[in-house]
Amino acid sequence: MDYQSAQTRVQELHELLNRYNYDYHVLDKPSVPDAEYDQRLHELIALEEEHPDLKTPDSPTQRVGGTILEGFSKVEHKTPMLSLANAFNDQDLRDFDRRVRQNAGEDVQYVTELKIDGLAVSLRYENGYFIQGATRGDGSVGEDITENLRTIHSIPLRLKKDFSIEVRGEAFMPKRSFERLNEKKIELGEEPFANPRNAAAGSLRQLDPKIAAKRNLDIFVYGIGDPGETGIEKHSEGLDLLDDLGFKTNLERKKCQSIEEVIDILHSIQEQRNSLPYEIDGVVIKVDGFAHQQQLGFTAKSPRWAIAYKFPAEEVMTKLLDIELNVGRTGVITPTAILEPVRVAGTTVQRASLHNEDLIREKDIRLGDYVIVKKAGDIIPEVVNVLADQRTGDEQEFSMPEECPECGSGLVRIEGEVALRCINPMCPAQLREGLIHFVSRNAMNIDGLGERVIAQLFKEGLITDVADLYELTREQLLSLERMGEKSTDNLLNAIAKSKENSLEKLLFGLGIRHVGSKAAKTLAQVFETMDRLMEADREDLLAINEIGDKMADAVVTYFDKPEVLQLIGELKDHGVNLAYKGPKLAKPEEIDSVFAGKTIVLTGKLEQLSRNEAKAEIEALGGKVTGSVSKSTDLVIAGEAAGSKLAKAEELGIEVWNEDRMIEELKR
Repeated sequence: MDYQSAQTRVQELHELLNRYNYDYHVLDKPSVPDAEYDQRLHELIALEEEHPDLKTPDSPTQRVGGTILEGFSKVEHKTPMLSLANAFNDQDLRDFDRRVRQNAGEDVQYVTELKIDGLAVSLRYENGYFIQGATRGDGSVGEDITENLRTIHSIPLRLKKDFSIEVRGEAFMPKRSFERLNEKKIELGEEPFANPRNAAAGSLRQLDPKIAAKRNLDIFVYGIGDPGETGIEKHSEGLDLLDDLGFKTNLERKKCQSIEEVIDILHSIQEQRNSLPYEIDGVVIKVDGFAHQQQLGFTAKSPRWAIAYKFPAEEVMTKLLDIELNVGRTGVITPTAILEPVRVAGTTVQRASLHNEDLIREKDIRLGDYVIVKKAGDIIPEVVNVLADQRTGDEQEFSMPEECPECGSGLVRIEGEVALRCINPMCPAQLREGLIHFVSRNAMNIDGLGERVIAQLFKEGLITDVADLYELTREQLLSLERMGEKSTDNLLNAIAKSKENSLEKLLFGLGIRHVGSKAAKTLAQVFETMDRLMEADREDLLAINEIGDKMADAVVTYFDKPEVLQLIGELKDHGVNLAYKGPKLAKPEEIDSVFAGKTIVLTGKLEQLSRNEAKAEIEALGGKVTGSVSKSTDLVIAGEAAGSKLAKAEELGIEVWNEDRMIEELKR
């Protein structure tokens, strides 16, 4: 076959195989026998081998898995992938509905969707081609797993339209695929996966994409990263658009006029849960209108316009063998139940949280008791209650110790708290747990420095605080068990790279009480440098909207400690960055810009900047970008195909610019 004929045939095979693939994996309606599909695929493989330049990234042959990766690079999400608040009963949903209607009005509608138990991923397309896929990670930064995601047949490598879009979905392993995988692992004498979710997550984090290709994963796409770029006005319209583009969405979704309708639907779904071919652990409820979503906004961790209803946890009986005490990084002593192994919600459980001494006393938990165990939110095992009628008289009452099990210091209970604490700042357990937190993904993100390595370093006396990490040598690391030359070099590189992190990563890593990752970023944005933050007093901190009394007191108390000032000085000497590197917060009164102090709406398709880039630049110049047009809107910037928002702006007499005018003002 000559080159031109081969080129034509390759294009024909692309179209055929993509259609067969869509019919089978998305519509679940196979249009040809498997033998026909395999025959066409092998024909395409042969043509690509004969003419390698005809092999393109969207070729159906690219789903079999490419070359082995050396590691996963980081991907910053253009729009954060936030987690959802949870509801556990009907009243929680009614409370959610009341808050929604109080803030967004009575004309709110909801969409219910199955909560798939898998791994959240982001998929990015340019001009219709799949170019990148990433894990959720910490919500802001994930890992690039593009090559593994290409192996999922229900992910289109090319859309039905030349669309540029970022979408979110849940990759999962169907129940049947999970059963087959575990059967094979048992045959090979390997440890089976605990549940389909773990199997899916493990498959997508394989460095060899060929392994992921064999796992028969699937996906449901459930949303658009920035729906404002599409011109649609409702979440339900977004799901319809995803269908039109060739994505696989879950059709078990419903539009509801009231929360009572939502409650009826989720109870019905709960009864059908076990008959589904994939695992679900609840139902997600979202406000349908994007204008209403914009009005409701976000908390530090989750949107106020969505909630996840979690199904009641499975409860099982087992025996409590012992109670183990653990010392956390803040000194809190946490009792943990050691149990006879038992299967709960798909995994084998041997340990369960007992939370604190008061809970043990309240439930009268004794060593040797038979207890009921469940997974809170289907994730964390906990003891629900004791089966006192099964006692034999051999059970033993448990008392919390008066001294720290790690360092022997006296334990105290701070007024207003239920937890016992070790307040010795040099307690080995606290130091060790603090180090583990410091290197974690959401903090300084030092790959290769896990709990095992930290425990060894601590045991050998090579580290006692976080500053010591930056003094480690190659020789010291090579002396540790299971640390080879390559892993040592990778770790040293990761430690060196962490010095470049923006200030908020360091602030979160230091483990300041009450300061989570969101608050750390806010503090970094406002004060910009560690020195300015250390000089701030309580009033300076309380002037920030997101900072309350407890957090302000905790920050001031932390930086008043001489040992903290010494630690910050050591980190500075080691070259650790102590400044904020992200976009700075603008104060309108200090900015000479036409955008300062104005409320602005972006609508339609922008050509020169993405919507997120335009929003960031406007906000850096003191403007506030919102998603809906109202009487309080000062300016509307309209791109191509601007729709109802432009019409409403003209109706209200609001000033309207085109993109060129916006770019001109941004450059001033």
